[in-house]
Amino acid sequence: MAKQVRERHWLSILLMSILLILIILIKSGMLDQWAMALPFKDAQIYFYPLLVLLITVIVAKLVSIGLHKYFEKAAKHLKVVDKTRFTLGAQLTTLLIYIIGIGVAGSFIPALRNLSVSLFAGAGVLAIIIGFATQKTLGNLVSGVMIAAYQPYRIGDKIMFGEEYGEIEDITLRHTVISTWDNRRIIVPNSKMDEEVINNYTIKDAKILGWFDLGISYDSDVELARQIMIDEVNKHPDYLDVRTAAEILAAKDPVWVRVVETADSGVDLRLYFWAKDQPTAWKMKCDLREALKARFEKEGVEIPFPYRTIVQKKHLPKPKKAKKKKTKKK
Repeated sequence: MAKQVRERHWLSILLMSILLILIILIKSGMLDQWAMALPFKDAQIYFYPLLVLLITVIVAKLVSIGLHKYFEKAAKHLKVVDKTRFTLGAQLTTLLIYIIGIGVAGSFIPALRNLSVSLFAGAGVLAIIIGFATQKTLGNLVSGVMIAAYQPYRIGDKIMFGEEYGEIEDITLRHTVISTWDNRRIIVPNSKMDEEVINNYTIKDAKILGWFDLGISYDSDVELARQIMIDEVNKHPDYLDVRTAAEILAAKDPVWVRVVETADSGVDLRLYFWAKDQPTAWKMKCDLREALKARFEKEGVEIPFPYRTIVQKKHLPKPKKAKKKKTKKK
């Protein structure tokens, strides 16, 4: 904690030192002397704007570095939700510094000052033109702010975006970065993320109810198949028992199997079980399907498959020709 305080003091001292040096240089007239000494025409006009832009870049970088270092040290005491807001807040702070710096630099150039007065009258038209030209960029910016405010997802959340499952790696003012299970990075504009339906597996509770269907033949014992399925889930190391103490005393089933359909070739059973998160549930489905196939074969429970009888036309008996009836002539 003391180290964090020292780093914040170091950043404050550095920024105050830069400001103090600038004040001394302006008051002493040394900046004017340096500008006059430059071997360029109208160097004094562009000296101050360039100096302001340089200082703006330095201050923005220092503030960004300082904020990120402070967060890294304090991350152990912050929730994931705080990380999302901090990331976008730091970016907005940096953007604000650049906007102020560019505005101050422009005020030193007489041509820009005169232009700003003439543009003020047409500010409405200019705003419409800029709005149409940058509507996608502004849409992403607004969506990024809305994501930080309402937090439909946060940095570190596990989500399903379309057909892609992954983790939110970063949220910027323009886009969201999704790290997929196979180590790819999907870059999605914030306006697109704001429009799509997103399955968030960890926004509140990571545990999930997994399920899958498995069919047995009509000749097989449904109750035997149900008990085998429940036993295999209870034996799985990743199975999660979510029952409360009262439910355990009441002997409530932690795993259940339902008959969901009587199909053409068999009876479809649906197995429900709890897992700690979505990847674990997917792994359990694969393990349980393999274990249940072996167990069904051992216990004599048949997994149905469609039968087809193919008859070739040449093997069919030839149709008998109908005899023509003779008609008597009158």
